[in-house]
Amino acid sequence: MQSLGGFVLVLGTATAGLYLLSVRLPGEPRAGTGSLKFPSDLEELQELAEFLRYYNREHHAYVLLLFCSAYLYKQCFAIPGSSFLNILAGALFGPWMGLLLSSVLTSVGATCCYGLSNVFGKKIILYYFPDKVATLQRKVEENRSSLFFFLLFLRLFPMTPNWFLNLTSPILNIPVTQFFFSVLIGFSLTPAGLIPYNFICVQTGSILSQITSLDAIFSWSTLLKMLAIAMVALIPGTLIKKLSQKHLNLDKTNQSVHLLNGKKAS
Repeated sequence: MQSLGGFVLVLGTATAGLYLLSVRLPGEPRAGTGSLKFPSDLEELQELAEFLRYYNREHHAYVLLLFCSAYLYKQCFAIPGSSFLNILAGALFGPWMGLLLSSVLTSVGATCCYGLSNVFGKKIILYYFPDKVATLQRKVEENRSSLFFFLLFLRLFPMTPNWFLNLTSPILNIPVTQFFFSVLIGFSLTPAGLIPYNFICVQTGSILSQITSLDAIFSWSTLLKMLAIAMVALIPGTLIKKLSQKHLNLDKTNQSVHLLNGKKAS
């Protein structure tokens, strides 16, 4: 009960802080902006990006603080929807700064999630997901000698959702430094195992921020950029898959995947 109360207190404090940042904008925001909120579709994302690009001209530091706070909030409390923020990062800060920000914030936020789970969530997770934790614990112990590489494999070819891995890592006795850098490298490459996720989202945001008409979408410049992104997307998954076959104990991976998804192997 104390753990739940502590978590609610942290969540409430973080929510209140983010809300105050979003409503007390310095200067004079453009009329008709309304209240800032997390985008739930592409139309809302486009409107938010347009306003923040306008506001970013004179209040760059505040927009950076607001973006970082919102990103960490989502990651820390395992709230879905970071892909929209990755695209927004590319639109606001450009491809390379946006990629750096999204990768670092993903890692820091996931590590905060690790810390919250370590302090408040162990008993709750073990109570509600005992079989999933046991299965994952077994695979971690089988690959303890190459733990960091195994963590990278889990990020690139997940046996379990990444949010669940973040929450269970303290229970699995995964050192926080190895956890942090596995997220930094793994999430810079993918959300679901096969493509450089943050890179694609940020690059997409950067490209879309430069498009002013439908004709621009089909320009040779835009098409070549998207083709280059698609080609880069094939590299990380292929390399990790080949290396994992040599160094990791994955003979029961398929069975574990079915168990962790709550399904029996066919």
